[in-house]
Amino acid sequence: MRAASLRQARWLAHPDGVRAPAAMRGWLATPGSLTARLVAHSRQFRVQKLRQDVAPCLADEARAIGLPRARRVHEREVLLRADGKPVVYGHTVVPLNASASDWPLFSALGERSLGSTLFYDPLVQRGQLEFARIRPGHPLLARVQAALGEAGSPFDAGAIHYARRCVYRRRQGLLLVTEVFLPEVLDLTDKRAANINDCDTK
Repeated sequence: MRAASLRQARWLAHPDGVRAPAAMRGWLATPGSLTARLVAHSRQFRVQKLRQDVAPCLADEARAIGLPRARRVHEREVLLRADGKPVVYGHTVVPLNASASDWPLFSALGERSLGSTLFYDPLVQRGQLEFARIRPGHPLLARVQAALGEAGSPFDAGAIHYARRCVYRRRQGLLLVTEVFLPEVLDLTDKRAANINDCDTK
């Protein structure tokens, strides 16, 4: 496979298309807020902001947000941590022509969850989820590796990772969220079910 082709992922409309293991497919197909599900599967949840700045978007992000080619955008990178472990890498891009009235809270999110604002704002329209296998050589994996390296977490640079993305619209502004699922997400269990079982044994 040519190196140039690795720099763009093949985004599909259904999670079955990426041939993910059943447990990973369950996470990819999570309806509603991924943050809410991670909270339910951990005793401690945290959004770790890595950076938020103006930077060039990736080639396969440009078309999704209406750009003819990769250009500079507002970019946000985070790690979603469950019980201290990074389980999802989040990458958000917003075109520079989006106004403050389009996304009024974006610049001030800090370590708050973006999902908690997107899902509870009646002006936000959510597009269709897309799914992909992110192969070694894709620039998004280089960013994941750098983020985990700074966090002191292991990363298998040769492994295939699974991701999903979605375009959101608010007024005239577009925003693209890409979530790369890390293997540790498969170790999580629903803490709500565990608490019920604990009560049943007492």
